[in-house]
Amino acid sequence: MSDIAARLERLPFARPHRKLLVMGGLGYTFAAMDGAMIAFVLPVLAKVWSLSSVQTGILGSGTFIGFFFGAFCSGTLGDLVGRRVVMMWALAIYSIGTLGSAMADSWPSFLALRILVGFGLGAESAIVAPFLSEFVASRYRGTFTGALAGFFSFGFVAAALLGYLIVPSTPQGWRIVLVVTALPIVMLLWWRRSLPESPRWLVSRGRVAEADALVSRMEADIRAEHGQEALPPLVPVPQAPQVGGTFAKNLAALWSPALTRVTLMCWLAWLSITFCYYAFFTWIPTLLVQNGLTITRSFSYSLAIFVAQIPGYYSAAYLNEKIGRQATITSYMVLGGLAAFALSAAASNEWIMITGMFLSFFMNGTYAGLYAYTPELYPTQLRATGAGVASSVGRIGAISGPIVVGYLFPRFGFVGVFGISTAILLAAALAVMILGVRTRGRSLEAIAADELRGVADE
Repeated sequence: MSDIAARLERLPFARPHRKLLVMGGLGYTFAAMDGAMIAFVLPVLAKVWSLSSVQTGILGSGTFIGFFFGAFCSGTLGDLVGRRVVMMWALAIYSIGTLGSAMADSWPSFLALRILVGFGLGAESAIVAPFLSEFVASRYRGTFTGALAGFFSFGFVAAALLGYLIVPSTPQGWRIVLVVTALPIVMLLWWRRSLPESPRWLVSRGRVAEADALVSRMEADIRAEHGQEALPPLVPVPQAPQVGGTFAKNLAALWSPALTRVTLMCWLAWLSITFCYYAFFTWIPTLLVQNGLTITRSFSYSLAIFVAQIPGYYSAAYLNEKIGRQATITSYMVLGGLAAFALSAAASNEWIMITGMFLSFFMNGTYAGLYAYTPELYPTQLRATGAGVASSVGRIGAISGPIVVGYLFPRFGFVGVFGISTAILLAAALAVMILGVRTRGRSLEAIAADELRGVADE
């Protein structure tokens, strides 16, 4: 029986964890920047290539289509071949795809490359949190993973700055910003040398000696930083039954009797928040204008909405450990729904900006809770699969949200659309409260042992 989990659980938060936070966080930053940049590039491409509104919409959806398949493949492969190799390939795929799209000379080739980019983005987004959360002790894990997700917000702010400062400055500005967003490929040189594989995953695959060597290096670094007394005595952690083992068995295990409840909850939560997020942020400007309001689409308005993501993510990261993941997710979902409804009643540009900032704050804070919560609900052998497939299901919401709102608006009106979306968020919050399990302050092994109690090895 390995003591790797117990050794990881006793580690204080120190330099090795901060290094992993920066490495994973930069991956999230550039992934978000790449994904968000398309909103600033599309208007230019529509003119350059004389695109119809349908063609422009198809280009916009290309990233989401790729994201769906990328998240699914990343999760399932992460449990079979390792977290590290998937994370590195994901970075390479979206960087190469982005560089290629900067050189595209037609909209069909640009679409194909954006689907490839979306594949890499989906794979990157799905693997980072379940991967790096496995290094962190339970008492820090919620804050760590929430803070990790918070790096997305820096990417959105960077995209806004680049989009407004560079894209309009020259006819080739759209190509320049895409080249800039492809630069993270140089991080592969750093990751290849410095990014370790998850010790917990190594143990699950029987590679205990490699896991021992990795944890021993972490322990040595922490002793060097904090002194010989930095490591408290070991406290044994429970051992969960072995489940899954192959691609098909892993997928089937997500809906096994022991895990059906948490899988249903995760899928509902990811689908609901992603549906509403993209429905809101895709349609808010258009709906407000159609409702007779004048909306300023100035740089200051857009930047304020993006900047509000930062405190949204990091306040939720803090609350993940203070009040628990379930309470954080449900609170932010409910408050996000209320902010959306308040936005529907906005009567001035100033009120639009304020309510839009609150909406951005709470919706992105919900993601900080979900990115921390979802990987915790599955045992090590299924962690990447569970998180990746849930994220993939969420992309269905990203694809369908704007379409559904376009269908509902003529029938139910402006307030009706936001009312229905708010109801979806409230229902999802209720599902998290009823179907979720407590994870705060518990080791990943203890959570898995409770969830899989009575499940025999297969």
